[in-house]
Amino acid sequence: MTPVIRVAIAGYGNLGRGAQAAIKQSPDMQLVCVFSRRDPASVTLIDPSVPVYAMDDVAQYKDDIDVLILCGGSKSDLPEQGPAFAGLFNIVDSFDTHAKIPEYFAALDAPAKKANKVAMLSVGWDPGLFSINRLYGEAILPVGETYTFWGKGLSQGHSDAVRRVGGVKSGVQYTLPSEPAMARVRNGEQPTLTTREKHTRECYIVLADGADADTVRNTIVTMPDYFVDYDTKVHFIDQQTFESEHGKMPHGGFVIRSGVSGMDNETNNQVLEFSLKLGSNPEFTASVLVAYARATYKMSQAGETGARTVLDVAPGLLSPKSPAQLRKELL
Repeated sequence: MTPVIRVAIAGYGNLGRGAQAAIKQSPDMQLVCVFSRRDPASVTLIDPSVPVYAMDDVAQYKDDIDVLILCGGSKSDLPEQGPAFAGLFNIVDSFDTHAKIPEYFAALDAPAKKANKVAMLSVGWDPGLFSINRLYGEAILPVGETYTFWGKGLSQGHSDAVRRVGGVKSGVQYTLPSEPAMARVRNGEQPTLTTREKHTRECYIVLADGADADTVRNTIVTMPDYFVDYDTKVHFIDQQTFESEHGKMPHGGFVIRSGVSGMDNETNNQVLEFSLKLGSNPEFTASVLVAYARATYKMSQAGETGARTVLDVAPGLLSPKSPAQLRKELL
């Protein structure tokens, strides 16, 4: 009989709640506990029978947990928590600062190897599923160009970064793809597009009392890794408007590989496209995290150690079904 995977969640915001819901849908998993930086008594879970413990006490439970899912933000939480927890648990996280992934990989790899654990990083849909499809496109159509478009949707990582700006009481950020740019790519043109030509970003901000709007706007639009390379609009609204119009978390996007096959004297255009339309960004991201938590556990059981990404995981490891079932049902 296949053992039940004992899973815990570190951080109980939108992503943590989504992870709890996804674990509930996974018959091969059990949610052991949730860790929070808040007072555990103040945290209300979807399933109140699951205990909540203080984040500072996480090391006490290292023998009770098979995989710890980190549900903190990429800007401040994960760079600190990831390396610390990789030395105690098999972990999986959604670190999404693309430019810093190699650096973060190295920060997790050493403690995970030392502790004989697996640290699965940058899991979600981008980085994550989109990364896999970029790889598929390049491998299958080596002569061509890959294009990634995001949105329209609310970005959790960028919204988290906005909310950490001094003077921001509440805030969200939406990414909008360029429809003309996508049409050119789908037509097989393979245009050279700058970052600004592919997307724009829009922020909706509620200012804290006494905050200066110009200072907040300038801090956001010049933020490295997040906004400085994009045309970014910052809209200031009141709290009531924020709550009534920006409570949902939709998102989505497209990975398109436009390439050619055949010999030089006779080629054919080929376009490979993968898309997502998400009603809830955090719930979908959490569902991906939970699937990769299963893979992380299987890889650990097989004796693997160190940092890993979605590019290192065989697809069959994501499923609770046996290899024989998958060959019968999905091939």
